[in-house]
Amino acid sequence: MSRSVRGPRHGLARVLSKRGLCSRSEAERLVRAGRVRLEGRVVRDPEHPVDAVAARIAIDGAEPVAALPRYLMLNKPRGLVTTARDERGRDTVYRCFDGAELGWIAPVGRLDKASEGLLLFSNDPQWAARITDPATGPVKTYHVQVDRIPDAAILAALQRGADVDGEHLRAESAHLLRSGEKNAWLEISLDEGRNRHIRRLLAAFDIGVLRLVRVAIGPLALGELPKGQWRELRAEEIAALGGSCAVRRSARPVRGRCG
Repeated sequence: MSRSVRGPRHGLARVLSKRGLCSRSEAERLVRAGRVRLEGRVVRDPEHPVDAVAARIAIDGAEPVAALPRYLMLNKPRGLVTTARDERGRDTVYRCFDGAELGWIAPVGRLDKASEGLLLFSNDPQWAARITDPATGPVKTYHVQVDRIPDAAILAALQRGADVDGEHLRAESAHLLRSGEKNAWLEISLDEGRNRHIRRLLAAFDIGVLRLVRVAIGPLALGELPKGQWRELRAEEIAALGGSCAVRRSARPVRGRCG
């Protein structure tokens, strides 16, 4: 990296994360453990200000090359938790990337263990922040199987919302897709996503969730991607979701490791 180029100053852990080398929390652990050198000197303060562009940073004695930006979509199967490590030993979404040698990538948003469908991953924290920002992020669309057949009044009430545990939860839109004798499928869109948002909102109207599948994030649809498989996003998809100044390669083949 050229020493003549200067950039903004940020905390050391943040710079490691922004270079796509690891998560912010992992960077903080590395710094505090004395495994990170700045300009040849060990620094143990994760907030130590450094030049985000020109700083020479070494981890375990080696200067890592900034990671190639990656933007992936996964069709998450039910039963996996959206975390890198689970203290209870449960299978995580990273099982789907076994053997792919992708380097560090982080989920962009979350789906709970019982939920399925479209989940994004990236090593670009700025892009991820634009996707997850409630004020600027894209609308998320879900297909939800419920244990009753809501009428038009209930669908309208879901859009008005309800106060649940001190939060006002609402749907951006709620429509009936199809119904059977005892249950129905709804299409619900959210312009923000809170913890177990749809499940808690429906429970406020005594509606139970049988299945919950995220089918789209903004203009990006899950489409025909098989369950448990992933692919890299195309340049136009990255731009449509949150933009990026990164130079993109062509999309890689789909690879799946779990079902």
